[in-house]
Amino acid sequence: MASPRRTIALAMTAGLLLAASIPPWGWWPAAFPGVALLDRLLAEQRRGRRFARTMLVTAVWLAPGTLWMWDLTPPGWPVVLLLHGAFFGLAAMVVPAGRGRRVGLVGAVTLAEFVRWSVPFGGVPLATLPMGQAGGPLAPVVRVGGPLLLVALVVVIGVGLSALADGRRAGTGSVVTVAGALGAVVLCGVLAALAPSGHVVGEIDVALVQGGGPQGTRATPTGAAVVFANQLEANRLVETPVDLVVWPENVVNPAPEPADGVRSPDRLYADDAADALEAEARRLDAVLVPGWFHRHPTIATANLNYSTAMEPDGRVVDRYDKVRTVPFGEFVPFRGLLEAVSGTDLPARDVLPGTGPAVLDSSIGRLGVAISWEVFFEHRTRDAAADGAEVLLNPTNGASYWLAILQSQQVASSRLRALETGRWLLQAAPTGFSAVIDAQGRVLDRTGVSEQAVLHATVELRGGNTWATRFGPWPMLALGLGLLAVAWIPERRRPSPEPV
Repeated sequence: MASPRRTIALAMTAGLLLAASIPPWGWWPAAFPGVALLDRLLAEQRRGRRFARTMLVTAVWLAPGTLWMWDLTPPGWPVVLLLHGAFFGLAAMVVPAGRGRRVGLVGAVTLAEFVRWSVPFGGVPLATLPMGQAGGPLAPVVRVGGPLLLVALVVVIGVGLSALADGRRAGTGSVVTVAGALGAVVLCGVLAALAPSGHVVGEIDVALVQGGGPQGTRATPTGAAVVFANQLEANRLVETPVDLVVWPENVVNPAPEPADGVRSPDRLYADDAADALEAEARRLDAVLVPGWFHRHPTIATANLNYSTAMEPDGRVVDRYDKVRTVPFGEFVPFRGLLEAVSGTDLPARDVLPGTGPAVLDSSIGRLGVAISWEVFFEHRTRDAAADGAEVLLNPTNGASYWLAILQSQQVASSRLRALETGRWLLQAAPTGFSAVIDAQGRVLDRTGVSEQAVLHATVELRGGNTWATRFGPWPMLALGLGLLAVAWIPERRRPSPEPV
């Protein structure tokens, strides 16, 4: 029996390997030995030990990749680590300890990832296993079964390595596991090559405008005017002719009209912003998509976060309000309780979520929109593709957060969303990262942090569905449950109780 110190060291090593596979580090092969170590930690252990060991692995895995959350909500960061650790700990508890363990682990981890992407508060899909594979050779399988298939494949390879490491002790079961893992990888690769990936319906010239500025800044009334001025300055670097110009999330952040009617010269107001945007759309003779953020005109406790489609003649022809908002950033769960016990600053108003389809109609085609946080959720871009979007936009704003952890993970998520839908994805941020990503998930161009820049690209407009957009997560959820059921078949035949 391994000593407690050795067990803790192995669990921390497994977690660090999984963390290393996630952006911004992105050493994608590290995930496989991480899963292999987790499998060996669970072998022939009681449920309580499986829970505790998996909790530790998960906490070490997620802590580095979610460290930026400390700046958003100091109490929320450890809560997320504990909560997500509990999800995976419970998953480990329902996996049999004996011969069916490895099959069960594939299904259980797949289901646990889906759960944490979905609950509570709409889910927190950060530092996920698929993100770590966005730049690896397995990524195209998301066209087949979405990100959950990528989760399952990572675990399949991990348990295959664990079985291979059995060496001379390997029995028939380990040999079958290795062969099954290899067969699963080959099968998924073949399916990824055969799966539909959409088709080209047109082509447009685009510009992504990044105004630049320092990271780690907070929104202020005077700062909003500076951000808008930076965007206008960068917008003058756009080269014509161009069909579409994309601005980041909430860089148009007008102050409320003063009650006394006396405007401050160092603040941005809505009508001035609208006039400036109209002038830019006319000057460039292009569709302009700016991101707005301001107080709700009639609901005193609400904010609005949306993007508009402005035609070359200056008319606003469509609007998309952000549907999936950030817990503790754009809305505060249990606000009354937290305000009573928390010493940290909380958003004064919640963003009122939209209810419309994730698209903007314009003269150059239908644009799919996933504002910032929404790109972490595959169903948002899947809905856009199902509604006929021909290109995907991800206007975002990570300027308030320190480091570049979140921004790197967002680029990885955008790559997966492009692959899943068979659409190009255009990510625009005020201080980075802005990126042009093609339908194969390749980053063709990307800005640096804080620089003022414009990315130009000729982009395909695409139609059609992949299997992932057509069927969603349901086949993989059914497969995960099926694998767990199959895993318990050998256990039911065991005469002895679960070992201690």
